[in-house]
Parts: sequence; C-alpha cells; structure tokens
Amino acid sequence: MTQGSAARPPTDSSMPPAVRETYGPTDLGSLPLFGGGFINFGHWQGIDLDRPLGEGDRVRSQQAMYHHVLATLAPTEGQRALEVGCGLGAGAAVAVEEYGFAHITGMDIHPEQLARAERRHRGLLARSPERLRFARGAAESMPFGDAEFDCLYSIEAAQHFQDLGAFASEAARVLRPGGRAVVTSFFVPDADPARVDRLAGLLDTFATGLDVAHSVPALVARLEGAGLTGVRATSIGASVWPGWDRWLAPLWEPGTWPRNFLRAFDEGSLDYYTVTAHRPPS
Repeated sequence: MTQGSAARPPTDSSMPPAVRETYGPTDLGSLPLFGGGFINFGHWQGIDLDRPLGEGDRVRSQQAMYHHVLATLAPTEGQRALEVGCGLGAGAAVAVEEYGFAHITGMDIHPEQLARAERRHRGLLARSPERLRFARGAAESMPFGDAEFDCLYSIEAAQHFQDLGAFASEAARVLRPGGRAVVTSFFVPDADPARVDRLAGLLDTFATGLDVAHSVPALVARLEGAGLTGVRATSIGASVWPGWDRWLAPLWEPGTWPRNFLRAFDEGSLDYYTVTAHRPPS
C-alpha cells in the first residue's frame, strides 16, 4: 500500500488548459443543459423518455447519479467521505443532507468552481461547518493525510484526470484500512488503441483534450496496482446515454457532436461505468 504525506494544493499551471477554460468563466451548473448545480450526464433510469422532457427531469437525472453512487457506498451513516471533483458542491450537499455522513470534504482542482460551491452552500457551511468543507486539490496529488477518510467517491470527473495511476495511489493512501471507493464516469470499454482517434473524431471534448480517453481496464489495473481489492467495473451506460440523447434532441440536430455520445456507446467506443474498490483491512 502506497503511503505518503499530504500534497500541496495545485497551482493554476498544473491544471489542464481545457479544464481551466471550460469550468472557469461560465457557471455550467446554471445552464439549462445541466441545471440544479449538478454537472453530469444523468442517470435516467425511471424517467419516462417517451414524453417531452423538462428541466425538472434533467435535474432529477443528475441527482439520481449521486443517489446511485452514494447508495453504492452504503453504509454511509457516521462516515467521513471525500468527493474527488466536487464541482459546484451540489452532490456534496446531497451527501450531507440525505445520507448521514459525519463529514464530507468536497475537493476540486478549479478555484472558481470551489468559490461558486462556497457561495451556493454558504448556509449549509454556516449551519454545519463540522460536516462539510471544500478544499482545492488534484486527483493525482491530494492535500490530505494518510487514512483520513472512510470512503471516497468521484462522479464524472475521472475523464479529466491526467494520471490514473497517481489517482489510484492517492485514493489508496487517503482511505483508512477497510475504506471504500466508488468512481463513476465514462471510459473506453477496452484497450483497443484505435478508440482514442475514433473518439476525437466523434466528440469535440476528446478532440480538445477536455476529456481523456482512459480505458476502464486501465483504471481497474491501476486501482489494483495501488493495493485496492475487490475492484469491479459495472456498465451503467444504458441508464445514461439514451436519456442524455433524448434530452439533447430538441437542442441539437442528429449528427452534431453532442449527439455522438449515444453513437459512440452504440458502436462500442465509449461506455459509462461504476467502479468499486476497497482498501484491505490492516
């Protein structure tokens, strides 16, 4: 098991330019495309896709992604948890208010996102300072002590990580013995090197470097290599991509790049996964 000291917070120069630009000037969580302060594609299971979708459906889909992950982490009562890539903090607030965590630390690499999170949740931070905090840090270099958390989760942030091995080592380090981790995001389903060029041709976010075409076998291998056990990857793409595409249909024409996420899923170039792992008891 890799051990080490807490890292220093990242500098602006360590942030990938596409991440800095995408999450800086614009509050994506205020846009109808996302809405509700969440920024994820959504977990659409249980939402009727055969009728026109409204903004309420979109917000519920994003909340449902957090419900899916936090339920996977159970039991959560009285636990100390780290969210890696907390964005605007909407999911961290759900975790505090609905899942009985003793404490949530929301970590993000982007200072403007963290400033927005603190503004949005000023009331909760004032009422429960012992249960919620926000901190700046990179997935590959976390500013926390060894074994500081009972569990760790990350929702739709891993596609921005630059080094899966460093993330896995840090996740193993900050988890206590017996701790649990859940990572959910979109990944290449296999090790076929042709997938990288294919995704760059289909999707602008991969072409610009905002998203990195990590494979799910690579993430599993890195987590296992860091000493985590019981690593399991489960596809949830069928609950993500059709709903996302249905939501986009009134906004984007077929064949435009945002509609190509479903195309990439259908052809096997991209999928969405929940990946679970444990740090062995000492």
